[in-house]
Amino acid sequence: MRPRIGFLGTGWIGRHRMKAMLDTGMVEAAALVDPSEDCLAEARQIAPDAEVLSSFDAMLNSDLDAVVIATPSALHASQAIVALDRGMAVFCQKPLGRDLDEARGAIEAARRADRLLAVDLSYRRTAFAQALARRIRSGAMGHIFAADLHFHNAYGPDKDWFYDAEKSGGGCLIDLGVHLIDLALWALDWPEIEDASGRLYAKGKPLRESDAEVEDYALARIDVANGRTIQITCSWHLHAGQDALIGGMFHGTEGGTAFRNVGGSFYDFEAEANDGTSHDNLCAPPDDWGGREAAHFAERLAEGARFDPTWEKHLQVFDVIDRLYRDLR
Repeated sequence: MRPRIGFLGTGWIGRHRMKAMLDTGMVEAAALVDPSEDCLAEARQIAPDAEVLSSFDAMLNSDLDAVVIATPSALHASQAIVALDRGMAVFCQKPLGRDLDEARGAIEAARRADRLLAVDLSYRRTAFAQALARRIRSGAMGHIFAADLHFHNAYGPDKDWFYDAEKSGGGCLIDLGVHLIDLALWALDWPEIEDASGRLYAKGKPLRESDAEVEDYALARIDVANGRTIQITCSWHLHAGQDALIGGMFHGTEGGTAFRNVGGSFYDFEAEANDGTSHDNLCAPPDDWGGREAAHFAERLAEGARFDPTWEKHLQVFDVIDRLYRDLR
């Protein structure tokens, strides 16, 4: 029998991840919960046999093997913990929590229940990320001493809760920067964090603890083991000259690796291996990567996978974010 999954939140992201899971043919969409009738109607187009339930509590009392959480960030950790404690696996949208304590609580719940937990950090499964990780880990670049990554968005979130720190955990750093920090630490095989520093801005002014706003521009320096430094910049509503500027470079003593989005796209990326003034292409569009993490979760669930301890390393990302918010605000 295929695992039965409940989908909590059926907005665009929730529906997209639902389709990716169902396209594997290995799981079943059994239940849907969303306050929006329009979102539910669109979700029913993807999963016509799924039962529409009235609440998360009703979902918890259903015969489900897993829950997909695509709700506002303030709910992620608490909903994940409750579902895991009920014996359900969880696939959660990022961020797993608003801070380190919340994220740790969810991962500890997964370990305690011995249930699969995964976070939708989908950039890890892009062709560019896989290519740069292979090159970094091959040793071809020599000693990698620095990395510079950026994610600038000419727009910003279209839901009010993103701009409320209590509901979101923060601004562009925890929304976009979480992807960059995770990508850099993952590619470097989770080096020990030694220090993190930087600055947050709101509407062009340094953000202070007393400000009610969240940051719309963040700059961070992360010092990690073996004398390496990672620099991160990210923003909302930046005058970027195009929809988005996303990219990065990893610098080694024997070579470099770079990736960038193409034509302002949020989805199309290319990567290259650099040697002095020459370069070799590593990958180029098209690459249909958006649902791969969700599909991987569905496959692992169907295989009977339990708690995956590798996700504990993701707590390093929250260690960095907590340091930056504590020190910069």
